[in-house]
Amino acid sequence: MDQDPFNNKPVQFLQTGTIVVTLVAIKNPKDKILFPTGAIGIVVRSPKNTREQYLVKFPDTSEHYLPLNQVVMLSKFKEKELNKGTSHSNSVAESLGEETGSFQQHPLYQRIIYRCIVGSRAYGLDDDESDVDYRGIYLPPAELQWSLSGAPEQLECDETQEVYWELEKFLVMALKANPNILECLYSSYIERATPLMEELLDLKEIFLSKLVYQTYSGYVASQFKKIQSRRERKKPINWKHVMHLLRLLLSGTFLLKEGKMKIRVDQHRDRLLAIKHGSVTFEETEAWRLELQTAFDAAFQKSSLPDRPDYERANRFLIYARNAAIQESLP
Repeated sequence: MDQDPFNNKPVQFLQTGTIVVTLVAIKNPKDKILFPTGAIGIVVRSPKNTREQYLVKFPDTSEHYLPLNQVVMLSKFKEKELNKGTSHSNSVAESLGEETGSFQQHPLYQRIIYRCIVGSRAYGLDDDESDVDYRGIYLPPAELQWSLSGAPEQLECDETQEVYWELEKFLVMALKANPNILECLYSSYIERATPLMEELLDLKEIFLSKLVYQTYSGYVASQFKKIQSRRERKKPINWKHVMHLLRLLLSGTFLLKEGKMKIRVDQHRDRLLAIKHGSVTFEETEAWRLELQTAFDAAFQKSSLPDRPDYERANRFLIYARNAAIQESLP
């Protein structure tokens, strides 16, 4: 195995199938930009030594050779972007049981500062089979946050379809452009928001950035790769999941073009529900996905969103909230 000249350690090549982000613009022989810096691709051939290059396949199905230092694993890219502005600690997630009564009587349930409805009802894609999904944020009391055990990152109850993230965990995921978190922040169906949470809602634009392109594209690409694999092995496809992947591309394109979140996709409801119910062939669905991906790529190249979210303001809000948590009453 080749050695890294800087630390004399074996070079670890990215494996075939790895989702990567380009660190340079991809150009054709006439110097026209085909994909901007930050484009998403999948490694389809990994080099055997440092003299070779990665062969990377892009969403439009074109393939390009790239040197080792011109691509980075998607997860590493997002972690690097996050570390530019803030750091965070990991704590253990906690389930509060499946009984509704015990969940709602738990002391931490009383610390919920935000509750909203997400999922199909928020997207305008609900039907007779749709549940009501609740998501939100809780602010642990200062004593628990400071204790050796720390506060759980997540509270959940399967029976009532409720999940609440600890504030810091929520902010970190929002800074990474996690689609579920951003959609939670921008839900039109808010059932509870304390004064502290109202202040965060007034700041929610600080989480919107071009990083959404890497996050959304990376997720959609990895999931469609799995779906293709299942199809090749003649295993059933989760068409509801496929529908939501296409919805994600629609929402992401709007965000990059308009600079704001749009949760509902009413104008595409019939077509998306037809996919959910298995009424559209895979070939037709795949053709639409490629069309949506092309629009998503184009929106990224022209987007006026900032390159990175506002880590500093998010960090100031977290410190402000931590101070507020010292109070006996919920802020």
